[in-house]
Amino acid sequence: MTDIRELLLSRIRDVPDYPEQGVMFKDITPLLADPGAFTALTDALAEIAANTGATKVVGLEARGFILGAPVAVRAGLGFVPVRKAGKLPGATLRQAYELEYGSAEIEVHAEDLDSGDRVLIVDDVLATGGTAEAAIHLIQRAGAEVSALAVLMELGFLDGRARLEPALGGAPLEALLQV
Repeated sequence: MTDIRELLLSRIRDVPDYPEQGVMFKDITPLLADPGAFTALTDALAEIAANTGATKVVGLEARGFILGAPVAVRAGLGFVPVRKAGKLPGATLRQAYELEYGSAEIEVHAEDLDSGDRVLIVDDVLATGGTAEAAIHLIQRAGAEVSALAVLMELGFLDGRARLEPALGGAPLEALLQV
């Protein structure tokens, strides 16, 4: 696992002062542009899906779509997008959550998750955990179970893991990298 961590870290670019002064942005686009690194990432996340008995993969808007869809294909599972409110047609389930400055809502098609589903949630970064926590509640409201939450990178200094552990109810939180 050390080799994959080194590979992934070598393909993530630090962008100082973006999107605002004092922030060190972690840009994953060089990783996505490298087919070997992207394949290694997809394989590692698909292994988490297999190890946790996932039956579906949920990707969180927007970079969770980029990572989650190939993971679902690799693992032979269905992919379900969790989108910002108002972006999905038809019947949806909606979940509100608090941001640092305000609130937001996400939603999923009501018919895409069933009571027998075990869902792997995939996203690029775990920061404060607000979006992931809302997704967990949304999945549970749909009657499905969260098998795990898997992220490429966890920003440990923001304490998102502590926020999510109660909502995960024992399901693992897997971060391939911790920053």
